[in-house]
Amino acid sequence: MHRQFNGLKTAALLGLLSAIIIGAGALFGRGGLIIGFLLALGTNAYAYWNSDKLALRAMRARPVGEAEAPEMYAMVRELATAARQPMPRLYVSPTNQPNAFATGRNPRNAAVCFTDGILQILTRREIRAVLGHELSHVYNRDILISSVAGALASVIMFLSHLALFASFFGGGRSDDDGPGNALGGLLLVVLGPIAASIIQLAISRNREFQADASGAELTNDPLALASALRKLQAGTQALPLPQDDRIVAQSHLMIANPFRPTGLAKLFSTHPPMEERVRRLEQIAAQRGTY
Repeated sequence: MHRQFNGLKTAALLGLLSAIIIGAGALFGRGGLIIGFLLALGTNAYAYWNSDKLALRAMRARPVGEAEAPEMYAMVRELATAARQPMPRLYVSPTNQPNAFATGRNPRNAAVCFTDGILQILTRREIRAVLGHELSHVYNRDILISSVAGALASVIMFLSHLALFASFFGGGRSDDDGPGNALGGLLLVVLGPIAASIIQLAISRNREFQADASGAELTNDPLALASALRKLQAGTQALPLPQDDRIVAQSHLMIANPFRPTGLAKLFSTHPPMEERVRRLEQIAAQRGTY
């Protein structure tokens, strides 16, 4: 039930982003909309195709071989075999904060990265649960979904900037000049970027819930993931990462928010509240009779 709801919710949010674009494009005609779409498509296609390189570079990750991490390889191979998917590449980041992420445009190009910190505080069972979560991101095509959402949001940002430019120097569609068109342009400038950001963040949070549920199904151990998330919550709060631009750009990939959001920043977090994630996992365990 949760999986179907999360899928429908993601589709609805992407549809809402598309609706905003269609409405905004009506203010400028086909030309502005096509330019914005092509720019967004190019930048996000590059990010999608190189998602693994960008994320691994940001976290200074290094590849690890099976001789160095035989237990981790055994767990990943078990889960990948159960999901009938290819074996991903494994990396370790020299970061004390406990965290992990998966990236790659498809299962054949996937990479899973753990920080030194997470390997120090989690048990073998909890690491296996985190692996299930991260592999689920890849199997659910979340990198593609986030790239599509990013492209749509970028189009909205471009059109809002175009509306601001037109308000200063004139422009827009002459056949639509009037109070309605002016009001539409103002709303696009003020509310367009905010709405795009809120919807994009909602999609990111929804995909985290989905990866939790899919990972629990893959490992058949939702309580292990719940236990890992509690530890990660404490660890990331104790050792927040610096808000470096490269890390900020890749932070949505991580299993736990690597920063320490406070106040209004919590409303614009890429991750849902950890307490709610744990509650849902405990609910899954109760439904299975394992809680």
